[in-house]
Amino acid sequence: MNLTPSRRGLLAGAAASLAGPGLARAARTPAGPPPRFLIVLCGTGGCSIVDSFLAVRESESANAATLNAWPDQLVQSPGGGPFRAIDFASKTIGAIPAPFTANQSDFVKRHGQDMMVATYTGTSVNHGVAEHRSVTGNAAWRGRTLQEAVALTYGAGKPIPNVHLVNGVSFTDRGTDDSLPSSVYGERAPSPSLWPLSLDGRKGVPGAPDAKLFEAARAFRNGTLDPESDFVRTFGDSVRLKRWLELRGAPLKDIEGADLITQLMVHSDSEDMPLKANGLKSSPLAKKVREAFPAYGFDPLESQAALAFLLIRCGVASTVTLGPETSAVFNKGAALGRGGLSAGDMRNTPIAFDFSHQAHREVQSLMWSRVLSVTDRLITLLKSEELAGGKSYWDHSLVYVATEFGRSRNRPAGAMTFGSGHDLNNGALIVSPLVNGGKMLGGVDPETLMTYGFDPLSGRPEPGRHMTEPEIYSGIIQALGIETPGAGLPDMRVMRRKA
Repeated sequence: MNLTPSRRGLLAGAAASLAGPGLARAARTPAGPPPRFLIVLCGTGGCSIVDSFLAVRESESANAATLNAWPDQLVQSPGGGPFRAIDFASKTIGAIPAPFTANQSDFVKRHGQDMMVATYTGTSVNHGVAEHRSVTGNAAWRGRTLQEAVALTYGAGKPIPNVHLVNGVSFTDRGTDDSLPSSVYGERAPSPSLWPLSLDGRKGVPGAPDAKLFEAARAFRNGTLDPESDFVRTFGDSVRLKRWLELRGAPLKDIEGADLITQLMVHSDSEDMPLKANGLKSSPLAKKVREAFPAYGFDPLESQAALAFLLIRCGVASTVTLGPETSAVFNKGAALGRGGLSAGDMRNTPIAFDFSHQAHREVQSLMWSRVLSVTDRLITLLKSEELAGGKSYWDHSLVYVATEFGRSRNRPAGAMTFGSGHDLNNGALIVSPLVNGGKMLGGVDPETLMTYGFDPLSGRPEPGRHMTEPEIYSGIIQALGIETPGAGLPDMRVMRRKA
């Protein structure tokens, strides 16, 4: 790879992204609340809770033949806790000859004590609308997203407190609370494995002037050329232009001063990525991250997860958003031509979980397994790094598997392969030492496979009650220790660790 053209292209892309509200410095404070980190992992396309931790066995439902109840032998009860798990293998994914083996039970065994599943019923089956409501709680708190709320509370002193790594989804759209400082809005990192190259104006550019000359040129541009330009004279009152000019000041210096181009670099020096020849080097944690996510170079989700860990561990961000994207992802060298695919060659189905329209069980199994595998490895990395006082980064973190909606429950009589539609009824997976772990909040009616709710204070199951988006949002906010004076959010005591 020729590093120079790619780098210049990325710098141009970074400049374009900075034109909107994004890369900024949160206000510095001498002291603040204990750190918390939010990882939003998007189940794009509708991950179904009854195809994972609330699965129903055929023997438990009188209507099993025409509902999505699973064969008894495929439904595990790992660890003796309240959670179910589906371990499933198939030679195809609908019409695609892509054999795979999916496993959910290992994740439950490893992390069941930190898992909490809370049922709820959403308010939209439109992808974009439902995605945004899953992170705003349907505008539960002035329209703030969970990510913005975390960045506001815990982002002080972090160069880029809110980073969005997944592309093409509304989980990363801005909220509607215009009173928030722009420092908490999400900054997009559209190509995570290469994005660190955009975080310095001169490093890695062959022939770049020395630092003093470079800064002198910047000062001349900012202090003389821009103010006297016709463009600034014409559009100087524009909010966007003011923001752009602000971003080129102290926030940019913070980012370059922290040497994030190095701290976040996962790649090793190689012929394809000639870091050393261009005056660059890998992050001190890069080898560890590459071992956890060996497919980071070609798998977008692993690339996102690798950068997500470094953003948290290096003190850059307090919240990261990642998830499967909507393009099919295959192992290197795999092809759908003659001979077909080998086992495990398809890593991500087209349109992610939404390919359930064509092959519900296969897609739900493969994609849930994919999401859980990445979550497991992220947790393992966070556990391996001490934050302070003998506590790891994981002790201060929360993973929220956000999704749009559930899937329809009916199937042709006795069919193993069938398609599903969107359904408002579902549940959320939250994994964290900060929540009331090892708990299944709510339940599922075996005769309809529809979930029902629970008492927000005691957690007592309440058939006939349906939890709402604001309630799930509030439970996450409260578990993260975020103060919400005057917000009027419901008390979701049962979702907190010290319930």
